[in-house]
Amino acid sequence: MAEGFSSEQGIDFELTDEMKMLKRSVRDFALAEILPNVMKYDEAQEFPDSIVRKMGELGFLGAAIPSEFGGAGLSPVHFAIIMEELSRVDPSIGLTLAAHSGLCAQHIFMHGNNLQKRRYLPALATGAALGAWCLTEPGSGSDASGMKTTAVRDGDSYVITGNKLFITNGSHASTYVVMAKTDAIRGNKGISAFIVERSMKGVSVGKKENKLGMRASDTVAMMFDEVKVPKENLIGNEGEGFTQALVVLDSGRIGVAALSVGLAQGALDAAVKYSKERHAFGKAISEFQGIQFKLADMATEIQGARLLTYRAAMAKQNGENINLIAAQAKLFASEVAVRAASEAVQIHGGYGFIKDFPVEKFYRDAKLLTIGEGTSEVQKMVIAKNLLEL
Repeated sequence: MAEGFSSEQGIDFELTDEMKMLKRSVRDFALAEILPNVMKYDEAQEFPDSIVRKMGELGFLGAAIPSEFGGAGLSPVHFAIIMEELSRVDPSIGLTLAAHSGLCAQHIFMHGNNLQKRRYLPALATGAALGAWCLTEPGSGSDASGMKTTAVRDGDSYVITGNKLFITNGSHASTYVVMAKTDAIRGNKGISAFIVERSMKGVSVGKKENKLGMRASDTVAMMFDEVKVPKENLIGNEGEGFTQALVVLDSGRIGVAALSVGLAQGALDAAVKYSKERHAFGKAISEFQGIQFKLADMATEIQGARLLTYRAAMAKQNGENINLIAAQAKLFASEVAVRAASEAVQIHGGYGFIKDFPVEKFYRDAKLLTIGEGTSEVQKMVIAKNLLEL
């Protein structure tokens, strides 16, 4: 099969030749274009505009967008491969792609009408526009029903007022999907989703967050001060925004799982390389069983996370309900990333604590993966709910 792992004879866990070619091409791009500037971007908290533009030119930004809307029309497995290979070098770049494609563009594609798709997706696919997804607020993280942002109908428009927090790509985006309450009394069922353009009056960028990790990824607060949005920019119907967001998050969690696998693999790559080069007591530390066991555990967990992530991507491709498998993939892969990064630092010893070696950055970047797009605790709630409803 061209786009998967299963066959009529059974299950094939090998990537297709096409997928292997994609994996190599993304890897080559990451090593040539991203790697030389990883620490520069991190130290300066600089958004890599030139890298993102090249990703648009190569079709990475539109990989998951169908060709009829200007994208590459690749499968969820292909997208996971892209996410993994970019994040293997710099997870910040993977996070930028996750917010742009996995959240903003996917929300419009999955829930928007044909007119909205044709208006917004082509620019998002090429990188002519960067996307951001606005759900979280200062007082509402996991509890979206606590959001304060409102959208009040005014003739042929809605007037959106409120503040959003931790918005990835916020200050560089031109297209936003914004969740706001159209009916404050109905809780989650009163939340609606809107497409908002940066050029609309009242849209402004607030504080840029000074983060522990993922520092080349743009994270800001967004303010919407009586922003007048045409009624045509309502995605779906009033009150459907929260349900839409949950579906988008299920899909987005597969991308974060792939990002986590990439980070973990990058940490393992660095640990293997260092263990062969570092000598102690007259031999490479890779010859010590204690180091070998660490590497073996890391490699095994990473492969397990990768297979679980690919299975989730295949489930999405096949049109299955991905609520459970996406939560499992995101939970396991993100926790594996944290453990792999920690062990990589341990293997490096004192050198793992300084910025001359890549594991220090992997260690800082990894923690966000157990928090963003639903904490590990939220994933466990989703998994348990699925189990108990059987």
